[in-house]
Amino acid sequence: MEKKLIELKKEISKLVEDGVCIAFSGGVDSSLILKIACEAGKELNRKVYAVTFETKLHPVSDVTISKKVAKEMGAIHEIIQINEFENEAILNNPVDRCYQCKKSLFINLLEFAEKKSLKYVLDGTNADDLNSYRPGVQALKELGVISPLAKLGITKSEVREFAKVLNISVASRPSAPCMATRLPYNTKISFELLEKIEEGEEFIKSLGFHVVRLRVHKDIVRIEVKKEDLQKLILEGDTITEYLKKLGFVYITLDLEGFRSGSMDIYVNKNI
Repeated sequence: MEKKLIELKKEISKLVEDGVCIAFSGGVDSSLILKIACEAGKELNRKVYAVTFETKLHPVSDVTISKKVAKEMGAIHEIIQINEFENEAILNNPVDRCYQCKKSLFINLLEFAEKKSLKYVLDGTNADDLNSYRPGVQALKELGVISPLAKLGITKSEVREFAKVLNISVASRPSAPCMATRLPYNTKISFELLEKIEEGEEFIKSLGFHVVRLRVHKDIVRIEVKKEDLQKLILEGDTITEYLKKLGFVYITLDLEGFRSGSMDIYVNKNI
């Protein structure tokens, strides 16, 4: 792992020399990239830009956390506002939604980089992302976005270890994917519904749950938490049910398989 970290630092340092901006969500993957880039920037006397997308489909907390972390690292932080709901195709949540969304976001980021005379755009895609259904990765490849973690075969668990070694404040932050992942494919996306889902997840987290997903299937809400938290969630069942029903949800269920990333992709992964 030490060798991989050295390789990662060398790889990013080479890119920083010619100017970089990093797609920055404030998550652990992009924070690791930004931390190393900022250290290289200081040595090479180069500015490093961290760019966060403020969108309708990403958690509101992304912007707040990214501002804080970018400041800690000494990056120049920029926010690009994007309204995905202007794209009718994305609103229908197609199976390739992630591809369309990523392409739209990163075209804007590439334009930003060009205006700032920055040669490279980097993102935090890691090696594990290449082994699951992530159509957005294809969009990144088509646009020439560089993913140093994936290129060097660095996994999510290794990213977290490196982040701890480098004292990155969000080393333990859970992944915060696009809110559309809470809905089945080919389901109309409603901004009002996404707001309710996010509010519901934040409430459950406030009760002491680290990882929470509310997957909505019409009038059924399927709650995913880590398996070790299932019993605790049942004990909080009445409180959670009352809160979610006030938000307008009808049937509140607990997924006994527990949290698993990409659980809405089951039919895609089985090629059904």
